[in-house]
Amino acid sequence: MNSIESVSRFQMSRRGFLGALGAAAVIPLLAACSPGGVAGGGGGAGGGGGAGTIKFWDMPWGQANYSRAGKDLIASYKPAAGLGAASYQSIQWNNYYQTFSSAIASNTGPAVSSGSGFQAFQFAEAGKIAYADRVVDALKKSGSYDDFLPGVFDALRTSQGQVAIPWQMDLRVLWYRKSLLEKAGVDVPTDWASFLSAGKALKKIGVVGFATGAGSGFNLGGHAIVSMMINNGGGMFDTEGNPDLVTDRNIETLEFFNEMVSEGIIDPAAVSYTSENLLTQWKDRKAGMGINTPGWNASVGDTENDVLVGEPLVSPNGTKGSLYYVNNLMMYTASPNQEASEAFLEWYVDNMKTYWQQKVITAIPVRRSIADLPEFQENAQNVKIVDVWQPISQTYSARSTSSFGALAAVDGGQGMQTFSQTVLAGKSNPKQTLTTFQAAIESLMKKKS
Repeated sequence: MNSIESVSRFQMSRRGFLGALGAAAVIPLLAACSPGGVAGGGGGAGGGGGAGTIKFWDMPWGQANYSRAGKDLIASYKPAAGLGAASYQSIQWNNYYQTFSSAIASNTGPAVSSGSGFQAFQFAEAGKIAYADRVVDALKKSGSYDDFLPGVFDALRTSQGQVAIPWQMDLRVLWYRKSLLEKAGVDVPTDWASFLSAGKALKKIGVVGFATGAGSGFNLGGHAIVSMMINNGGGMFDTEGNPDLVTDRNIETLEFFNEMVSEGIIDPAAVSYTSENLLTQWKDRKAGMGINTPGWNASVGDTENDVLVGEPLVSPNGTKGSLYYVNNLMMYTASPNQEASEAFLEWYVDNMKTYWQQKVITAIPVRRSIADLPEFQENAQNVKIVDVWQPISQTYSARSTSSFGALAAVDGGQGMQTFSQTVLAGKSNPKQTLTTFQAAIESLMKKKS
């Protein structure tokens, strides 16, 4: 997997099931299903004897040998008496939406799977997800639950129950190139004021201070803006899960972006930059700082320990925060035996450490014991992400106590694209821009209700 493919995979892996608007046409396949799924992880279609094989579908989350490691792991599964064995199938990202939706609609899909970040929410609303509350109870009883990092279960909890089980994370963190900050004569920023000063100093030496992009099919810029909104104590939704963007904290954040654009800290071309443009900018040492994904130093090809993870910035209001996605494992109602699905999933999350031990995956784990493995501890930047960034990160729902399926459409919708491009252009009225974006989100949520 080359570095550009790595960037693209991060984009696809955390996008919601409705990220591509064209995929909405497939939804009617599931429309006849009753909403809400099976609360509490109850049995699903075909749930009879335990002899049926638990089909586990997995995405290629890492290097070429990741799927081989997954297949070997599943082959080692020894179910309890009366419960079925498990099989492994790798599902490619290309056309994955169609693959899942058509198979699930015909009850020929998996019993358990990994998948895109919002996938479980979408299928839960179609009545196709078996909620994982009993798996959570089992993890608590065994003591494994306490090994998970804070907040990761909350990110997957809905009003109906635990929609999925966390297994790894995709965070938005601040990266900087040490040599360029030294050349500009500034320290690594710790708050908004010092970030602005560092950006101005980098501009004087011909370097972009805040490297990002919001071109077609690529919206890291949107993630960066939302990250800074959360960092400032704002966000996109209120405590009840209603869109709530037109707030003083969010307006203050967009004013900060306006200032960065006016000072030349954000590249004017960022509104159209793709992942390839951004990667080239960093490789050519024309980017000094930016919010990006874990493993960005590897994507850039840094071999000099020069591209490093910074500290979470302190906002003008004294707050810290950032955006993250919790990738997860979900169960489906079309299982040969729900008890077998639950037993397999509990076993899987207690044995998934092998991916990090074999170094076939670069994602950030959700379990402290995996983060403490010597193989993971070798990567100082990933360790810092776990120790410093994960505790202060929040999902899109931020101030809300639960997540919901509409976040998928928000993440990949045109409203987010328009919003980020407007902000990065630096010529918008913050209040009006937020009002327009909120209206777009409200419209999406109304369509999905």
